[in-house]
Amino acid sequence: MKKLITYLMSMLLITLPSLSASAWAANQEKDEDRLNNCGTVLKEILDVPEDIPQDLLDKADCVVVFPSVLKAAFIVGGSYGRGAMSCRQGQDFTGRWGAPTMMALEGGSFGFQIGGQATDFVLLVMNEQGARGILSSKVKLGADASVAAGPVGRDTSAETDVTLRAEILSYSRARGLFAGVSLDGSTIRPDNDANKEIYGQNIPAERIVLSGTQAIPQAAQKLTSTLDSKTPKHRS
Repeated sequence: MKKLITYLMSMLLITLPSLSASAWAANQEKDEDRLNNCGTVLKEILDVPEDIPQDLLDKADCVVVFPSVLKAAFIVGGSYGRGAMSCRQGQDFTGRWGAPTMMALEGGSFGFQIGGQATDFVLLVMNEQGARGILSSKVKLGADASVAAGPVGRDTSAETDVTLRAEILSYSRARGLFAGVSLDGSTIRPDNDANKEIYGQNIPAERIVLSGTQAIPQAAQKLTSTLDSKTPKHRS
């Protein structure tokens, strides 16, 4: 019996490293796929000029993308999504778009809904205070801090009014339709575990996004190149 236990322990010690390596590779692939999906969703949405007003996009310091956020239940439900956030580099957020941090969206209610449905979300972070707040902690989205796409309109005066009231503007696309859906009560935060999978080490989200020294992962190339193409210059 003692020899059997010793043998089993030896086999466990031999197999554990390979199992851990396999699990790490699977998690990394999953997060890289999510990052690729962020780029695909963002390009599809920004390729339709009527979806997000260009003037607002040009004023954003950062952009957060949550592909296929799940919302469930009848009438009152919650949300769960994983995505990524990229910010403009340089002083006053005027440079090219930089390496993204992985992000998590949780909780809250979407109001009236029937059954489960996946929705793509794009959030525009309109100022430095909002960006640093998201990167340093969990941020709760309230009715006064998240504006749905429908009422915004495309004229400059409406956009100015909106950006003065809110730090974060939210837009959504469900089943091919583009319409405003409130994220009131939801929280967004850096997904540090996913960042470790993507970058291979523990790096604070703020350093990834704002330092300007972090290389952009291959899986994020579509996301950042789309932003560089669609909104290359920051307009105050």
